[in-house]
Amino acid sequence: MPARADILARAADLRGGFEALGAQPVETPVLQPADTLLDLYGEDIRGRAYVTSDALRGEQMLRPDFTVPVVQMHMAHGAEPARYTYAGEVFRRQEQDPDRANEYVQVGYEVFDRTDPAAADAEVFALIADALSGLGLRAATGDIGILLAAVQGLQTAEPRKAALMRHIWRPRRFRALLERYSGRAPVPPARAALLARETPEAPDVPQIGKRGADEVAARIAALRADAAAPPISEGDMAALETLLSVRETMPFALERLRDVAVDLPQITPALDRLEARIEALGERGVDVDGLDFEASYGRTSMEYYDGFVFGFYAESRPDLPPIATGGRYDALTRQLGAGAEIPAVGGVLRPDLMLELEARGG
Repeated sequence: MPARADILARAADLRGGFEALGAQPVETPVLQPADTLLDLYGEDIRGRAYVTSDALRGEQMLRPDFTVPVVQMHMAHGAEPARYTYAGEVFRRQEQDPDRANEYVQVGYEVFDRTDPAAADAEVFALIADALSGLGLRAATGDIGILLAAVQGLQTAEPRKAALMRHIWRPRRFRALLERYSGRAPVPPARAALLARETPEAPDVPQIGKRGADEVAARIAALRADAAAPPISEGDMAALETLLSVRETMPFALERLRDVAVDLPQITPALDRLEARIEALGERGVDVDGLDFEASYGRTSMEYYDGFVFGFYAESRPDLPPIATGGRYDALTRQLGAGAEIPAVGGVLRPDLMLELEARGG
């Protein structure tokens, strides 16, 4: 493990490089208010956050990342356009993998600019890639927005679409819902027995926990409505499965996804954004013909990403987490902007992992 002084020195160098490009350095408190922020993080981070209680300030948590507090700061006080950089510790529990650090340094670069989102995506990716040059890393990219658009446009009941949208970041649960909503998987026996009751109120259902009779009745009514909804068509299912299986270099991925759009036309605007991003990356000198694109990439990371996502990996060290990650989070600015919003994208690097790879020759 690199010495802390070396990690901090590399972090300062990286942040200094971003400052030289015009990014404004920012600091955020290590202790963050937990009540608002925990709802914005994905299930993975919520389960790994260090949360404590303060008699005056309520629930607080050690900063699990910088993006959310930086968005809060920008939406409250920032001017447009804006570019920010930062460096500091983040904290995450690692019960499932005790060999991983639960405290480490992140260096980040964030862009808030509505002028040309594709160019901003390319800017962030290219700068992160340049900072990592020489380490021999594999870059992976994706676009959560394509799958979000596919689900939003499905011909199915709104509650079903809402459930699928909620579980996009939990692939196994998402697949199980698709199987049930398409009629491929049978209704669970307990649910089938409940739905077979003659009255929707089901007065003989035992009261368990804090749910009252009205809540139980409402839940049963919702289950009945779901059971009566027509299944997702086999055509839509086949197109979704093809979409989720796409793993090609960027231009070939776009070509395959254009074919999928014949059956899922709702993804066409997202594909237009992908095409503009490919062009912008090429203009930045990125070898898009050799850049991997995975339609399912990013589905187990931060739930606030809603467009372009990327990561850099050391294939010679599969034991290491990503050396850098990033993505677009337009919806997050809307959630924190009290009605205002601005396209935003950013990325973070791990200077400790960069030094470890350099010490071992990649």
